[in-house]
Amino acid sequence: MEKKIIVLGVTGGIAAYKSAQLASNLLKKGYDVHVIMTKNATEFVTPLTFEVLTNNKVAVDTFDRNFDYNVNHVSLAKKADLFVVAPATANVIAKFANGIADDMLTTSYLAFRCPTLIAPAMNTAMLEHVATKRNMKALLGDGVRFVQSGIGYLACGDMGAGRLADIADIEAEIDFLLAAKPLNGLKVVITAGPTQEGLDPVRFISNHSSGKMGYALARMARNLGAEVVLVTGPTQLKTPSGVMVVRVVTALEMYNAAMNHLDYDFFVASAAVADYRAVEVASQKIKKEDSKCLLEIALAQNPDIVGGVAKKKKAGQRVVAFAMETENLLENARLKLEKKQVDMVVANDLFEAGAGFKTDTNKVTFVTQTGDEAQPLLSKDEVAMKIFERMLAL
Repeated sequence: MEKKIIVLGVTGGIAAYKSAQLASNLLKKGYDVHVIMTKNATEFVTPLTFEVLTNNKVAVDTFDRNFDYNVNHVSLAKKADLFVVAPATANVIAKFANGIADDMLTTSYLAFRCPTLIAPAMNTAMLEHVATKRNMKALLGDGVRFVQSGIGYLACGDMGAGRLADIADIEAEIDFLLAAKPLNGLKVVITAGPTQEGLDPVRFISNHSSGKMGYALARMARNLGAEVVLVTGPTQLKTPSGVMVVRVVTALEMYNAAMNHLDYDFFVASAAVADYRAVEVASQKIKKEDSKCLLEIALAQNPDIVGGVAKKKKAGQRVVAFAMETENLLENARLKLEKKQVDMVVANDLFEAGAGFKTDTNKVTFVTQTGDEAQPLLSKDEVAMKIFERMLAL
């Protein structure tokens, strides 16, 4: 598949050094990255840095005669799939908004016809100035997208808004803008993470799920154009951009949230839900001296979330379940497929290298009525993509 071309504009702010990491990350994802720098940006990072990272010559001077292209900004404009400016200073934003083209970067902006994404970075007062707000509003009206600045300690010593957005947030918006949209117009509901079943105000029953697989599914579904609802148990993960998040703690809360979102096209149950909960949760911490021998806790079975959703599904709706097993993987997954009456079970073995809890990779087998499809070891983002491809094919 032909690589997507990203033109990365880098302007003269202290955050320019972060753009080197962004360029490197985008290259690792398979994008072809071309960098245009303002002369002020070269005071913070050298063009050579980006040339080494991207294997492409960096453009700075509009009249540079050492390029292979006759008119470089026009040539790039014809090829580019996305124009990203990170960091973007107040000065460059003002020039973009008012059609001023006095260097390579601003001239290129006027020549580009692909989507533009801007990540502002500046002093808080500059960001909040009426002129900057007016210019950003004008660009929004022109169809330009922005990644909201972060809040924190700034290089000038101030505390407030104006930090360059996290690189991961910029990447997420880039992935969204460049991804095909086969799920456009569809609603995807995803459950993720563990549940926690209280024993007393201090202790609870849970499992080792990190929620990484579910969050990867939510990011991928959003990138593919879906309206996404993520029902998540407690995790340490960052909320995916552009996703509606419903936070729960217990299995009962997750069940109720799932039942409130039955207007889905795809329901993907990746959460590791506790099968049991305490019949009674102690109002005070259970003290060790209160238990003279073996501590006994009465447990009640939690409701079957994926089975309950599948029972209520309508024509055209698809339900995917996950099966984490320690033995008899395919047999147990097929039993789950039949018992729950779901459309597919994504099965993985806890003891398989790279497929356990808290990893960034997974090795799964898709179990459907038509057979088993083993997948190689993939990143969880890649697994998520494979799941949606398979669901669209059902």
